[in-house]
Amino acid sequence: MATQAERTEATRNTLVNTARRLFAEKGYADTSTEEILGAAGVSRGAMYHHFTDKRALFRAAFEAVENDLTARVIEAASTEAAPFGQLQNGFAAFLDQCSNPEVQRIVMLDGPTVLGWDTWHEIDEQYAFGTLKAVLTAASDQQLIGIETVEPLSHLLLGAVMQAGMVVARAPDPEDAKRAMTTTFARLLSVL
Repeated sequence: MATQAERTEATRNTLVNTARRLFAEKGYADTSTEEILGAAGVSRGAMYHHFTDKRALFRAAFEAVENDLTARVIEAASTEAAPFGQLQNGFAAFLDQCSNPEVQRIVMLDGPTVLGWDTWHEIDEQYAFGTLKAVLTAASDQQLIGIETVEPLSHLLLGAVMQAGMVVARAPDPEDAKRAMTTTFARLLSVL
């Protein structure tokens, strides 16, 4: 028999997973709280036990998608030993994920609007910035770049990566946009 803590966690996970699916399918604005509750089979009181409102539930869904996205990017990046190869592989994996409906709709399209740019950027930095900084620190350790460039370059690359993702997520032809962004990113890395 499940403990109260296990039941509580299961309810929270059900809400997040259901919201994640519906937000990806329909978007934040077109998904009602009632629809989430009905699909999850959860009462309004149970939802408000975990989340103050629909926006807080969206944030939890957003962070769950970001967590999965980061894991996929790190997995792809780790297939390469050299830091700049890791950046290239991670970038390609990130762009591939920008066509994933969850990433496209929740992270790239609705995230900045629903959460506000500051919160969206803050969450993105928790996931992506640290990863970029670790790779650039490894490049610095190998004397490929100067240590003084790690922090500013991490910020610059994060901005470039997120903008490239936005372009792919909003492109009428995502595959063409991915090719253009991947080629240009490789050129950028070759300059480093």
